[in-house]
Amino acid sequence: MSTSPPFLVPSALHTEVGQVEDIKSDESSEQDANQIVISSISKDEPLVTRKELWSYYLYYNGDNGVGPLGYTQTLFQGLATAAGYDPVAGPSSSCLATTASGQCVVPWGSGTKSVSSVVLIANGISFALMTALFTTIGSAADYGTFGRWLLLAVTVVCWAAQYACMALTTPNRWVLAMVLYIIGFVSYGATLVFYAALFPRLARNTPHARHLREKYESGEIPPEVYEQEESLEKNKISNISTVHSNVGYIVTLLLNLALLLPMANNPKVDNYVLMLVTTYWVALGIWWFILQEPRPGPSLPEGEHYTTIGWKQIWAALKTYRHLPYTFVYLFSFFLLADGLNTTGTLVAICQNNKFSFSFLQNTYLGLSQAITSTISTLTFWYIQRYWKISTKKMFVVTNVVTILIPLWGMIGIWTERFGFHNVWEFWAYNIVFGLFQAPYYAFSQTMMAELSPPGFDNMFFGLFGLSNRASSMVGPNVIQAIINKTGNNWQGFPFLFALCTAASVVIWFGVDVTKGRRDAVRWAAEQRGHRH
Repeated sequence: MSTSPPFLVPSALHTEVGQVEDIKSDESSEQDANQIVISSISKDEPLVTRKELWSYYLYYNGDNGVGPLGYTQTLFQGLATAAGYDPVAGPSSSCLATTASGQCVVPWGSGTKSVSSVVLIANGISFALMTALFTTIGSAADYGTFGRWLLLAVTVVCWAAQYACMALTTPNRWVLAMVLYIIGFVSYGATLVFYAALFPRLARNTPHARHLREKYESGEIPPEVYEQEESLEKNKISNISTVHSNVGYIVTLLLNLALLLPMANNPKVDNYVLMLVTTYWVALGIWWFILQEPRPGPSLPEGEHYTTIGWKQIWAALKTYRHLPYTFVYLFSFFLLADGLNTTGTLVAICQNNKFSFSFLQNTYLGLSQAITSTISTLTFWYIQRYWKISTKKMFVVTNVVTILIPLWGMIGIWTERFGFHNVWEFWAYNIVFGLFQAPYYAFSQTMMAELSPPGFDNMFFGLFGLSNRASSMVGPNVIQAIINKTGNNWQGFPFLFALCTAASVVIWFGVDVTKGRRDAVRWAAEQRGHRH
Protein backbone atom coordinates (compact mmCIF):
# COMPACT_ATOMS: atom_id res chain seq x y z
CA MET A 1 0.00 0.00 0.00
CA SER A 2 1.08 3.53 -0.63
CA THR A 3 2.29 5.40 2.41
CA SER A 4 2.68 8.79 0.77
CA PRO A 5 0.46 11.56 2.15
CA PRO A 6 -2.87 11.54 0.29
CA PHE A 7 -3.82 14.54 -1.78
CA LEU A 8 -6.87 16.27 -0.32
CA VAL A 9 -9.14 18.04 -2.75
CA PRO A 10 -10.25 21.58 -1.83
CA SER A 11 -13.41 20.93 0.11
CA ALA A 12 -11.52 18.49 2.31
CA LEU A 13 -8.77 21.05 2.85
CA HIS A 14 -11.44 23.64 3.57
CA THR A 15 -12.70 21.47 6.45
CA GLU A 16 -11.00 22.30 9.72
CA VAL A 17 -8.62 19.65 11.00
CA GLY A 18 -10.47 19.59 14.30
CA GLN A 19 -13.66 18.67 12.48
CA VAL A 20 -11.96 15.82 10.66
CA GLU A 21 -10.38 14.41 13.77
CA ASP A 22 -13.56 14.83 15.79
CA ILE A 23 -15.56 12.30 13.73
CA LYS A 24 -16.51 9.56 16.14
CA SER A 25 -17.15 5.92 15.37
CA ASP A 26 -19.84 4.17 17.36
CA GLU A 27 -18.16 0.80 17.04
CA SER A 28 -14.55 -0.28 16.70
CA SER A 29 -15.71 -2.92 14.21
CA GLU A 30 -16.84 -0.14 11.89
CA GLN A 31 -13.32 1.31 11.96
CA ASP A 32 -11.89 -2.12 11.19
CA ALA A 33 -14.29 -2.59 8.29
CA ASN A 34 -13.41 0.83 6.97
CA GLN A 35 -9.75 -0.17 6.83
CA ILE A 36 -10.66 -2.51 3.98
CA VAL A 37 -12.02 0.26 1.80
CA ILE A 38 -8.94 2.45 1.99
CA SER A 39 -7.74 3.80 -1.31
CA SER A 40 -5.39 6.60 -2.24
CA ILE A 41 -5.18 9.54 -4.59
CA SER A 42 -1.65 10.47 -5.49
CA LYS A 43 -0.30 13.61 -7.10
CA ASP A 44 2.19 11.31 -8.81
CA GLU A 45 -0.48 9.69 -11.01
CA PRO A 46 0.44 10.12 -14.70
CA LEU A 47 -1.02 13.11 -16.51
CA VAL A 48 -3.72 12.12 -19.00
CA THR A 49 -2.28 12.21 -22.51
CA ARG A 50 -4.21 13.13 -25.62
CA LYS A 51 -3.77 9.62 -27.05
CA GLU A 52 -4.97 8.04 -23.82
CA LEU A 53 -8.07 10.24 -23.65
CA TRP A 54 -8.90 9.51 -27.29
CA SER A 55 -8.47 5.76 -26.73
CA TYR A 56 -10.90 6.09 -23.79
CA TYR A 57 -13.45 7.83 -26.03
CA LEU A 58 -12.93 5.33 -28.87
CA TYR A 59 -13.61 2.39 -26.55
CA TYR A 60 -17.06 3.82 -25.83
CA ASN A 61 -17.49 4.59 -29.53
CA GLY A 62 -17.26 0.86 -30.17
CA ASP A 63 -19.08 -0.16 -26.97
CA ASN A 64 -22.28 1.51 -28.19
CA GLY A 65 -24.70 -1.33 -27.42
CA VAL A 66 -26.02 -1.91 -30.94
CA GLY A 67 -25.20 -5.63 -30.75
CA PRO A 68 -25.66 -6.84 -27.17
CA LEU A 69 -28.39 -4.37 -26.26
CA GLY A 70 -30.32 -4.18 -29.53
CA TYR A 71 -29.80 -6.73 -32.28
CA THR A 72 -29.21 -9.74 -30.00
CA GLN A 73 -32.54 -9.22 -28.23
CA THR A 74 -34.29 -8.86 -31.60
CA LEU A 75 -32.67 -12.09 -32.86
CA PHE A 76 -33.53 -13.97 -29.65
CA GLN A 77 -37.15 -12.75 -29.60
CA GLY A 78 -37.54 -13.47 -33.32
CA LEU A 79 -36.28 -17.07 -33.01
CA ALA A 80 -38.46 -17.71 -29.94
CA THR A 81 -41.52 -16.35 -31.76
CA ALA A 82 -40.79 -18.52 -34.81
CA ALA A 83 -40.44 -21.57 -32.52
CA GLY A 84 -43.61 -20.81 -30.54
CA TYR A 85 -47.32 -21.22 -31.23
CA ASP A 86 -50.54 -19.24 -30.85
CA PRO A 87 -52.27 -20.46 -27.63
CA VAL A 88 -55.66 -19.48 -29.08
CA ALA A 89 -55.21 -21.62 -32.22
CA GLY A 90 -53.39 -24.53 -30.55
CA PRO A 91 -49.93 -26.19 -30.47
CA SER A 92 -49.79 -26.87 -34.21
CA SER A 93 -50.27 -23.21 -35.12
CA SER A 94 -47.73 -20.51 -35.93
CA CYS A 95 -47.31 -17.19 -34.18
CA LEU A 96 -46.35 -15.67 -37.53
CA ALA A 97 -49.55 -16.71 -39.36
CA THR A 98 -51.71 -13.89 -40.73
CA THR A 99 -54.63 -15.21 -38.68
CA ALA A 100 -52.61 -15.33 -35.40
CA SER A 101 -54.22 -13.74 -32.33
CA GLY A 102 -51.12 -11.75 -31.39
CA GLN A 103 -50.29 -14.01 -28.44
CA CYS A 104 -47.33 -16.38 -28.63
CA VAL A 105 -46.05 -19.00 -26.19
CA VAL A 106 -43.07 -21.37 -26.04
CA PRO A 107 -42.53 -24.53 -23.92
CA TRP A 108 -41.34 -23.55 -20.44
CA GLY A 109 -40.79 -26.14 -17.73
CA SER A 110 -43.86 -28.33 -17.53
CA GLY A 111 -46.05 -25.75 -19.24
CA THR A 112 -45.75 -22.71 -21.50
CA LYS A 113 -44.86 -19.05 -21.15
CA SER A 114 -45.41 -16.09 -23.45
CA VAL A 115 -42.42 -14.99 -25.53
CA SER A 116 -42.60 -11.49 -24.03
CA SER A 117 -42.37 -13.00 -20.54
CA VAL A 118 -39.41 -15.15 -21.58
CA VAL A 119 -37.54 -12.08 -22.86
CA LEU A 120 -38.25 -10.27 -19.59
CA ILE A 121 -37.13 -13.33 -17.60
CA ALA A 122 -33.87 -13.35 -19.57
CA ASN A 123 -33.42 -9.70 -18.59
CA GLY A 124 -34.17 -10.52 -14.94
CA ILE A 125 -31.59 -13.34 -14.96
CA SER A 126 -29.07 -11.00 -16.59
CA PHE A 127 -29.54 -8.37 -13.91
CA ALA A 128 -29.26 -11.00 -11.15
CA LEU A 129 -25.94 -12.17 -12.61
CA MET A 130 -24.78 -8.56 -12.81
CA THR A 131 -25.62 -8.19 -9.13
CA ALA A 132 -23.45 -11.20 -8.27
CA LEU A 133 -20.63 -9.90 -10.48
CA PHE A 134 -20.62 -6.34 -9.18
CA THR A 135 -20.91 -7.31 -5.53
CA THR A 136 -18.30 -10.07 -5.66
CA ILE A 137 -15.45 -8.51 -7.65
CA GLY A 138 -16.62 -5.04 -8.69
CA SER A 139 -15.06 -2.94 -5.96
CA ALA A 140 -11.91 -5.10 -5.92
CA ALA A 141 -11.01 -3.07 -9.02
CA ASP A 142 -9.87 -0.28 -6.67
CA TYR A 143 -6.82 -2.39 -5.75
CA GLY A 144 -3.65 -2.76 -7.76
CA THR A 145 -4.12 -3.29 -11.49
CA PHE A 146 -7.12 -5.62 -11.07
CA GLY A 147 -9.52 -3.06 -12.55
CA ARG A 148 -7.51 -2.84 -15.76
CA TRP A 149 -7.64 -6.60 -16.31
CA LEU A 150 -11.26 -6.87 -15.18
CA LEU A 151 -12.46 -4.50 -17.92
CA LEU A 152 -10.41 -6.43 -20.49
CA ALA A 153 -11.87 -9.77 -19.33
CA VAL A 154 -15.54 -8.75 -19.47
CA THR A 155 -14.92 -7.04 -22.83
CA VAL A 156 -13.45 -10.21 -24.36
CA VAL A 157 -16.35 -12.31 -22.99
CA CYS A 158 -18.83 -9.92 -24.62
CA TRP A 159 -16.96 -10.06 -27.93
CA ALA A 160 -16.97 -13.88 -27.82
CA ALA A 161 -20.73 -14.05 -27.07
CA GLN A 162 -21.48 -11.71 -29.97
CA TYR A 163 -19.37 -13.69 -32.44
CA ALA A 164 -21.02 -16.93 -31.24
CA CYS A 165 -24.36 -15.55 -32.48
CA MET A 166 -23.31 -16.77 -35.94
CA ALA A 167 -24.70 -20.14 -34.77
CA LEU A 168 -28.22 -18.71 -34.26
CA THR A 169 -29.72 -19.63 -37.63
CA THR A 170 -32.81 -21.78 -36.87
CA PRO A 171 -35.83 -21.36 -34.55
CA ASN A 172 -35.01 -24.52 -32.56
CA ARG A 173 -31.90 -22.73 -31.27
CA TRP A 174 -33.90 -20.09 -29.40
CA VAL A 175 -32.71 -21.44 -26.02
CA LEU A 176 -29.08 -21.01 -27.16
CA ALA A 177 -30.06 -17.51 -28.32
CA MET A 178 -31.36 -16.81 -24.82
CA VAL A 179 -28.10 -18.02 -23.25
CA LEU A 180 -25.93 -15.94 -25.59
CA TYR A 181 -28.18 -12.92 -25.05
CA ILE A 182 -27.75 -13.25 -21.28
CA ILE A 183 -23.95 -13.66 -21.52
CA GLY A 184 -23.68 -10.72 -23.91
CA PHE A 185 -26.01 -8.50 -21.89
CA VAL A 186 -24.26 -9.24 -18.57
CA SER A 187 -20.76 -8.69 -19.93
CA TYR A 188 -21.88 -5.57 -21.82
CA GLY A 189 -23.45 -4.15 -18.63
CA ALA A 190 -20.19 -4.90 -16.81
CA THR A 191 -18.13 -3.05 -19.43
CA LEU A 192 -20.30 0.05 -18.92
CA VAL A 193 -19.82 0.01 -15.13
CA PHE A 194 -16.07 -0.60 -15.12
CA TYR A 195 -15.56 1.86 -17.98
CA ALA A 196 -17.53 4.56 -16.12
CA ALA A 197 -15.50 3.94 -12.95
CA LEU A 198 -12.38 5.06 -14.82
CA PHE A 199 -13.53 8.55 -15.68
CA PRO A 200 -13.34 10.26 -12.24
CA ARG A 201 -9.66 9.33 -12.07
CA LEU A 202 -9.09 10.56 -15.61
CA ALA A 203 -10.92 13.81 -14.86
CA ARG A 204 -8.69 14.45 -11.85
CA ASN A 205 -5.55 14.08 -13.95
CA THR A 206 -6.28 16.11 -17.10
CA PRO A 207 -3.96 19.10 -17.68
CA HIS A 208 -6.89 21.46 -17.01
CA ALA A 209 -7.79 19.73 -13.72
CA ARG A 210 -4.15 19.87 -12.58
CA HIS A 211 -4.02 23.57 -13.44
CA LEU A 212 -7.21 24.21 -11.45
CA ARG A 213 -5.76 22.32 -8.52
CA GLU A 214 -2.60 24.45 -8.58
CA LYS A 215 -4.63 27.66 -8.76
CA TYR A 216 -6.70 26.60 -5.76
CA GLU A 217 -3.67 25.60 -3.70
CA SER A 218 -1.99 28.92 -4.46
CA GLY A 219 -5.12 30.73 -3.29
CA GLU A 220 -6.02 32.18 -6.72
CA ILE A 221 -9.54 30.72 -6.69
CA PRO A 222 -11.93 29.94 -3.79
CA PRO A 223 -13.26 26.43 -3.04
CA GLU A 224 -16.67 27.19 -4.59
CA VAL A 225 -15.10 28.10 -7.95
CA TYR A 226 -12.86 25.05 -7.85
CA GLU A 227 -15.82 22.75 -7.17
CA GLN A 228 -17.82 24.26 -10.03
CA GLU A 229 -14.94 24.07 -12.50
CA GLU A 230 -14.02 20.55 -11.44
CA SER A 231 -17.64 19.50 -11.91
CA LEU A 232 -17.64 21.01 -15.41
CA GLU A 233 -14.45 19.09 -16.23
CA LYS A 234 -16.13 15.84 -15.20
CA ASN A 235 -19.19 16.75 -17.26
CA LYS A 236 -16.94 17.50 -20.22
CA ILE A 237 -15.39 14.02 -20.25
CA SER A 238 -18.73 12.34 -19.50
CA ASN A 239 -20.52 14.21 -22.28
CA ILE A 240 -17.77 13.75 -24.86
CA SER A 241 -17.64 10.01 -24.14
CA THR A 242 -21.46 9.88 -24.48
CA VAL A 243 -21.22 11.72 -27.81
CA HIS A 244 -18.64 9.16 -28.96
CA SER A 245 -20.97 6.34 -28.01
CA ASN A 246 -23.72 7.96 -30.07
CA VAL A 247 -21.40 8.62 -33.00
CA GLY A 248 -20.35 4.98 -32.83
CA TYR A 249 -24.01 4.02 -32.79
CA ILE A 250 -24.62 6.04 -35.97
CA VAL A 251 -21.53 4.75 -37.80
CA THR A 252 -22.30 1.15 -36.84
CA LEU A 253 -25.89 1.40 -38.05
CA LEU A 254 -24.78 2.98 -41.34
CA LEU A 255 -22.23 0.20 -41.85
CA ASN A 256 -24.97 -2.33 -41.14
CA LEU A 257 -27.06 -0.91 -43.98
CA ALA A 258 -24.22 -1.92 -46.31
CA LEU A 259 -25.14 -5.52 -45.44
CA LEU A 260 -28.87 -5.30 -44.72
CA LEU A 261 -29.87 -3.64 -48.00
CA PRO A 262 -28.00 -5.72 -50.63
CA MET A 263 -28.36 -8.98 -48.66
CA ALA A 264 -32.00 -8.53 -47.62
CA ASN A 265 -32.96 -12.00 -48.89
CA ASN A 266 -30.03 -13.80 -47.28
CA PRO A 267 -31.31 -15.78 -44.25
CA LYS A 268 -28.01 -15.23 -42.40
CA VAL A 269 -27.77 -11.47 -42.93
CA ASP A 270 -28.71 -10.74 -39.29
CA ASN A 271 -25.86 -12.97 -38.11
CA TYR A 272 -23.41 -11.22 -40.45
CA VAL A 273 -24.54 -7.86 -39.09
CA LEU A 274 -23.75 -8.95 -35.53
CA MET A 275 -20.26 -9.99 -36.66
CA LEU A 276 -19.74 -6.58 -38.27
CA VAL A 277 -20.95 -4.72 -35.18
CA THR A 278 -18.60 -6.69 -32.91
CA THR A 279 -15.62 -6.28 -35.23
CA TYR A 280 -16.15 -2.50 -35.20
CA TRP A 281 -15.99 -2.54 -31.37
CA VAL A 282 -12.84 -4.72 -31.39
CA ALA A 283 -11.09 -2.38 -33.85
CA LEU A 284 -11.82 0.73 -31.77
CA GLY A 285 -11.84 -0.71 -28.25
CA ILE A 286 -8.48 -2.48 -28.26
CA TRP A 287 -6.56 0.81 -28.17
CA TRP A 288 -7.63 1.66 -24.60
CA PHE A 289 -5.89 -1.47 -23.30
CA ILE A 290 -2.73 -0.53 -25.21
CA LEU A 291 -2.53 3.21 -24.46
CA GLN A 292 -3.96 3.34 -20.91
CA GLU A 293 -1.47 4.86 -18.46
CA PRO A 294 -0.84 2.87 -15.26
CA ARG A 295 -2.67 4.34 -12.28
CA PRO A 296 -2.77 1.37 -9.90
CA GLY A 297 -4.60 1.48 -6.62
CA PRO A 298 -3.14 0.33 -3.31
CA SER A 299 -2.15 -3.30 -2.77
CA LEU A 300 -4.81 -5.72 -1.60
CA PRO A 301 -4.83 -5.76 2.24
CA GLU A 302 -2.96 -8.70 3.76
CA GLY A 303 -5.21 -11.69 4.28
CA GLU A 304 -7.85 -10.46 1.83
CA HIS A 305 -8.86 -12.00 -1.50
CA TYR A 306 -10.24 -10.44 -4.68
CA THR A 307 -13.37 -12.62 -4.53
CA THR A 308 -14.28 -11.66 -0.95
CA ILE A 309 -13.07 -8.08 -0.63
CA GLY A 310 -16.07 -6.83 -2.63
CA TRP A 311 -18.65 -8.04 -0.13
CA LYS A 312 -16.66 -6.58 2.76
CA GLN A 313 -16.32 -3.29 0.93
CA ILE A 314 -20.04 -3.13 0.22
CA TRP A 315 -20.81 -3.82 3.87
CA ALA A 316 -18.32 -1.13 4.90
CA ALA A 317 -19.76 1.25 2.31
CA LEU A 318 -23.32 0.67 3.48
CA LYS A 319 -22.25 1.45 7.03
CA THR A 320 -21.14 4.90 5.88
CA TYR A 321 -24.70 5.99 5.11
CA ARG A 322 -24.75 8.23 8.18
CA HIS A 323 -21.72 10.15 6.88
CA LEU A 324 -22.85 10.09 3.21
CA PRO A 325 -26.65 10.50 3.41
CA TYR A 326 -27.10 12.23 0.04
CA THR A 327 -24.91 9.67 -1.75
CA PHE A 328 -27.10 6.83 -0.49
CA VAL A 329 -30.40 8.64 -1.09
CA TYR A 330 -29.23 9.10 -4.69
CA LEU A 331 -28.16 5.45 -5.00
CA PHE A 332 -31.51 4.23 -3.65
CA SER A 333 -33.65 6.53 -5.80
CA PHE A 334 -31.52 5.80 -8.86
CA PHE A 335 -32.02 2.09 -8.12
CA LEU A 336 -35.75 2.61 -8.64
CA LEU A 337 -35.34 5.03 -11.55
CA ALA A 338 -32.96 2.75 -13.45
CA ASP A 339 -35.23 -0.23 -12.83
CA GLY A 340 -38.18 1.70 -14.23
CA LEU A 341 -36.34 3.13 -17.24
CA ASN A 342 -34.49 -0.07 -18.20
CA THR A 343 -37.64 -2.19 -17.98
CA THR A 344 -39.64 0.45 -19.88
CA GLY A 345 -37.02 0.31 -22.65
CA THR A 346 -37.23 -3.48 -22.78
CA LEU A 347 -41.05 -3.43 -22.89
CA VAL A 348 -41.15 -0.79 -25.65
CA ALA A 349 -38.54 -2.83 -27.58
CA ILE A 350 -40.76 -5.93 -27.30
CA CYS A 351 -43.72 -3.95 -28.68
CA GLN A 352 -41.49 -2.46 -31.38
CA ASN A 353 -40.10 -5.85 -32.45
CA ASN A 354 -43.63 -7.24 -32.72
CA LYS A 355 -44.78 -4.21 -34.73
CA PHE A 356 -41.89 -4.44 -37.21
CA SER A 357 -41.77 -8.27 -37.37
CA PHE A 358 -38.25 -8.47 -35.84
CA SER A 359 -36.72 -6.63 -38.78
CA PHE A 360 -33.04 -5.70 -38.30
CA LEU A 361 -33.46 -3.21 -41.16
CA GLN A 362 -36.38 -1.35 -39.57
CA ASN A 363 -34.65 -1.40 -36.19
CA THR A 364 -31.56 0.05 -37.87
CA TYR A 365 -33.57 2.96 -39.29
CA LEU A 366 -35.20 3.58 -35.90
CA GLY A 367 -31.82 3.30 -34.19
CA LEU A 368 -30.36 5.89 -36.55
CA SER A 369 -33.10 8.37 -35.63
CA GLN A 370 -32.29 7.83 -31.96
CA ALA A 371 -28.52 7.99 -32.41
CA ILE A 372 -28.54 11.19 -34.46
CA THR A 373 -30.84 13.00 -32.02
CA SER A 374 -28.80 11.61 -29.09
CA THR A 375 -25.61 13.12 -30.47
CA ILE A 376 -27.22 16.50 -31.10
CA SER A 377 -28.94 16.60 -27.72
CA THR A 378 -25.84 15.61 -25.72
CA LEU A 379 -23.83 18.40 -27.34
CA THR A 380 -26.70 20.86 -26.91
CA PHE A 381 -27.24 20.01 -23.24
CA TRP A 382 -23.48 20.28 -22.62
CA TYR A 383 -23.35 23.69 -24.36
CA ILE A 384 -26.35 24.98 -22.37
CA GLN A 385 -24.84 23.77 -19.10
CA ARG A 386 -21.41 25.23 -19.83
CA TYR A 387 -22.73 28.57 -21.12
CA TRP A 388 -25.14 29.23 -18.25
CA LYS A 389 -23.13 27.32 -15.58
CA ILE A 390 -26.19 25.20 -14.74
CA SER A 391 -25.71 22.50 -12.09
CA THR A 392 -25.61 18.82 -13.01
CA LYS A 393 -28.69 18.10 -10.93
CA LYS A 394 -30.87 20.71 -12.70
CA MET A 395 -29.87 19.27 -16.07
CA PHE A 396 -30.61 15.75 -14.80
CA VAL A 397 -34.07 16.80 -13.56
CA VAL A 398 -35.04 17.90 -17.07
CA THR A 399 -34.28 14.43 -18.42
CA ASN A 400 -36.24 12.82 -15.55
CA VAL A 401 -39.47 14.43 -16.75
CA VAL A 402 -39.27 12.56 -20.07
CA THR A 403 -38.34 9.34 -18.22
CA ILE A 404 -41.74 9.59 -16.50
CA LEU A 405 -43.67 10.50 -19.66
CA ILE A 406 -42.57 7.41 -21.65
CA PRO A 407 -44.39 4.79 -19.50
CA LEU A 408 -47.28 7.25 -19.07
CA TRP A 409 -47.70 7.26 -22.85
CA GLY A 410 -47.58 3.46 -22.86
CA MET A 411 -50.36 3.36 -20.27
CA ILE A 412 -52.69 5.07 -22.73
CA GLY A 413 -52.37 1.98 -24.93
CA ILE A 414 -54.31 -0.07 -22.39
CA TRP A 415 -57.56 1.75 -23.20
CA THR A 416 -57.13 2.68 -26.87
CA GLU A 417 -55.20 1.58 -29.94
CA ARG A 418 -55.09 5.11 -31.36
CA PHE A 419 -52.19 5.97 -29.05
CA GLY A 420 -49.82 4.23 -26.65
CA PHE A 421 -47.23 2.40 -28.80
CA HIS A 422 -49.68 0.78 -31.21
CA ASN A 423 -48.70 2.73 -34.34
CA VAL A 424 -45.60 2.96 -36.52
CA TRP A 425 -45.29 6.74 -36.06
CA GLU A 426 -45.22 6.34 -32.27
CA PHE A 427 -42.09 4.20 -32.40
CA TRP A 428 -40.41 6.82 -34.59
CA ALA A 429 -41.47 9.50 -32.08
CA TYR A 430 -40.28 7.36 -29.14
CA ASN A 431 -36.81 6.85 -30.61
CA ILE A 432 -36.44 10.55 -31.41
CA VAL A 433 -37.65 11.70 -27.98
CA PHE A 434 -35.53 9.05 -26.27
CA GLY A 435 -32.51 10.31 -28.16
CA LEU A 436 -33.22 13.94 -27.32
CA PHE A 437 -33.55 13.45 -23.57
CA GLN A 438 -32.33 10.02 -22.45
CA ALA A 439 -28.80 10.27 -23.89
CA PRO A 440 -28.09 13.31 -21.67
CA TYR A 441 -29.80 11.37 -18.85
CA TYR A 442 -27.02 8.77 -18.93
CA ALA A 443 -24.28 11.41 -19.01
CA PHE A 444 -25.71 13.50 -16.15
CA SER A 445 -26.60 10.50 -13.96
CA GLN A 446 -23.00 9.32 -14.26
CA THR A 447 -21.64 12.76 -13.38
CA MET A 448 -24.01 12.99 -10.40
CA MET A 449 -22.50 9.74 -9.12
CA ALA A 450 -18.96 11.00 -9.71
CA GLU A 451 -19.71 14.15 -7.70
CA LEU A 452 -21.21 12.17 -4.81
CA SER A 453 -18.45 9.51 -4.72
CA PRO A 454 -15.57 9.85 -2.23
CA PRO A 455 -12.35 10.50 -4.21
CA GLY A 456 -10.19 7.38 -4.35
CA PHE A 457 -13.13 5.02 -3.79
CA ASP A 458 -14.37 5.23 -7.39
CA ASN A 459 -14.80 1.53 -8.22
CA MET A 460 -16.36 0.88 -4.82
CA PHE A 461 -19.11 3.47 -5.26
CA PHE A 462 -19.45 3.02 -9.02
CA GLY A 463 -19.93 -0.67 -8.22
CA LEU A 464 -22.92 0.34 -6.08
CA PHE A 465 -23.98 2.68 -8.89
CA GLY A 466 -23.71 -0.24 -11.30
CA LEU A 467 -26.06 -2.21 -9.07
CA SER A 468 -28.49 0.69 -9.18
CA ASN A 469 -28.13 1.26 -12.91
CA ARG A 470 -28.12 -2.30 -14.21
CA ALA A 471 -28.55 -4.94 -11.56
CA SER A 472 -31.46 -3.07 -9.97
CA SER A 473 -33.64 -4.29 -12.79
CA MET A 474 -34.25 -7.68 -11.27
CA VAL A 475 -37.50 -6.28 -9.86
CA GLY A 476 -39.12 -4.64 -12.88
CA PRO A 477 -38.76 -7.45 -15.46
CA ASN A 478 -40.03 -10.09 -13.02
CA VAL A 479 -43.07 -8.02 -11.99
CA ILE A 480 -43.88 -7.06 -15.58
CA GLN A 481 -43.46 -10.58 -17.00
CA ALA A 482 -45.87 -11.90 -14.35
CA ILE A 483 -48.41 -9.21 -15.27
CA ILE A 484 -48.05 -9.89 -19.01
CA ASN A 485 -48.13 -13.67 -18.60
CA LYS A 486 -51.38 -13.38 -16.61
CA THR A 487 -53.15 -10.81 -18.79
CA GLY A 488 -51.64 -11.60 -22.21
CA ASN A 489 -51.36 -7.83 -22.72
CA ASN A 490 -47.94 -6.14 -22.95
CA TRP A 491 -49.41 -2.72 -22.16
CA GLN A 492 -50.59 -3.76 -18.69
CA GLY A 493 -46.98 -3.45 -17.53
CA PHE A 494 -46.73 0.31 -18.08
CA PRO A 495 -48.69 1.52 -14.98
CA PHE A 496 -46.22 -0.15 -12.60
CA LEU A 497 -43.29 1.38 -14.50
CA PHE A 498 -44.89 4.84 -14.46
CA ALA A 499 -45.30 4.67 -10.67
CA LEU A 500 -41.71 3.45 -10.23
CA CYS A 501 -40.16 6.22 -12.37
CA THR A 502 -42.31 8.94 -10.78
CA ALA A 503 -41.50 7.94 -7.19
CA ALA A 504 -37.76 7.77 -7.92
CA SER A 505 -37.69 11.11 -9.71
CA VAL A 506 -39.49 12.91 -6.88
CA VAL A 507 -36.93 11.62 -4.37
CA ILE A 508 -34.01 12.81 -6.54
CA TRP A 509 -35.59 16.21 -7.13
CA PHE A 510 -36.29 16.97 -3.47
CA GLY A 511 -34.05 14.62 -1.49
CA VAL A 512 -30.56 14.96 -2.98
CA ASP A 513 -28.35 18.01 -2.26
CA VAL A 514 -25.35 17.51 -4.54
CA THR A 515 -23.27 20.35 -3.05
CA LYS A 516 -23.57 19.05 0.52
CA GLY A 517 -23.23 15.48 -0.68
CA ARG A 518 -19.99 16.23 -2.54
CA ARG A 519 -18.45 17.88 0.53
CA ASP A 520 -19.54 15.00 2.74
CA ALA A 521 -17.91 12.56 0.31
CA VAL A 522 -14.60 14.42 0.14
CA ARG A 523 -14.47 14.82 3.92
CA TRP A 524 -15.24 11.11 4.46
CA ALA A 525 -12.49 10.09 2.02
CA ALA A 526 -10.00 12.31 3.86
CA GLU A 527 -10.99 10.75 7.18
CA GLN A 528 -10.48 7.22 5.86
CA ARG A 529 -7.03 8.07 4.54
CA GLY A 530 -6.30 9.66 7.91
CA HIS A 531 -7.24 6.37 9.66
CA ARG A 532 -4.67 4.61 7.50
CA HIS A 533 -1.85 6.76 8.73
